[in-house]
Amino acid sequence: MKILHTADWHLGHRLHEQSQLEEQTLFLSWIENYIIDQKIDVLLISGDVFDSGSPSNQSLEMYYNFLVKLNTTTCKSIIITGGNHDSPGTLNAPKHILNALSIKVVGKATEQVKDEVFEIDINGEKVIVAAVPYLRDGDIRRAVAGESFEVLTDRYKTALINHYQAVASHCKSINTAQAPVIAMGHLFAIGGSVSDSEQNIYVGTLGHIGAEDFPEYFDYIALGHLHRPQIIGGNEKIRYSGSPHILSFSEIGYDKKVIVLTIENNKIVKIQDEIVPRFRAFYKLKGAVLECIDVFPSIVSNAYNLTPWVEIVLHEDHTINTDDLKKEAEKYGFEILKTTLKNHRKTKGIEELLEETKSIKELKPTEVFKLKCAEMNFDLAEAPEVLDAFNDILQTVKKQ
Repeated sequence: MKILHTADWHLGHRLHEQSQLEEQTLFLSWIENYIIDQKIDVLLISGDVFDSGSPSNQSLEMYYNFLVKLNTTTCKSIIITGGNHDSPGTLNAPKHILNALSIKVVGKATEQVKDEVFEIDINGEKVIVAAVPYLRDGDIRRAVAGESFEVLTDRYKTALINHYQAVASHCKSINTAQAPVIAMGHLFAIGGSVSDSEQNIYVGTLGHIGAEDFPEYFDYIALGHLHRPQIIGGNEKIRYSGSPHILSFSEIGYDKKVIVLTIENNKIVKIQDEIVPRFRAFYKLKGAVLECIDVFPSIVSNAYNLTPWVEIVLHEDHTINTDDLKKEAEKYGFEILKTTLKNHRKTKGIEELLEETKSIKELKPTEVFKLKCAEMNFDLAEAPEVLDAFNDILQTVKKQ
């Protein structure tokens, strides 16, 4: 049996207000062909299928068309869990229909942990999958009036760990064939590396768990949430697949991947990384204006012929007019998505940031909050729990 682990597709994502529909479409075509060519039996998607809790009709159509196409392939079982960007209601709405296609969906924590556990039997091989979605505080922890932030954090972390232990116990109780057990998760595990695209996720101190906090009963833990493919705590069986395409310029320095597990004789005998093609060429230029312009002729597309996207970080001592950059770039077949001055943002106040921002959507709430605290001489470094509390509220508001 072959199982493919992926996550964080973020269908509908826009990079600096530019649609990434072309890359997403190419990825879905690639993974469909990969599943066919490699005879993948099971597909696991560990959260953040969509970039928004209210995905566009276009994103929904891409998602459902992809799932329907897999029905004619070797992939006979698909399990999808909700991430923090997903709306549980949106994912769960068609779950009964999708179930007829052997597609299991767990958009949010269930009332009974048994409803997050699935037994799969293909070609004489068995596997049990604990499909744990993104666990929201309100789903697993009962609030107590007046509790401090420290107590809240401890209670949430404890509830999160207990949820995984309960799921593991149920898996053990039904695993009469001693089949491999795979857990899915969408969370931040201590030791994981983040990128700029995860600022919308926010990685604070709420609910951090380490590799040692997961039950040892699991033979593999298929994680989503962080966009860089990585192994957690040096434990080969706890992995993030990462996002399959670039979601910020901070991600251009490493390969995007999916992970394939091979099961034989009731054991996971191989865990293999598979590099996802880079469907669009990304460039990050650094230096003075003339130095960056000198590099323009070398900016080219790749085999997929999508317009290259460029970020420029200028090493200048003061604010300059970037018209020369824009004018020169018009001679070439690429698009500059972002131009910044190195370290210049540190000196800006909220008013300057607002004046220089093309769209209110470019402002990150966390960034504005930090600037406002600085203007009020409030030291967040001495009170990190305040920033955590702000981001906890922000994530709650985003789901309304």
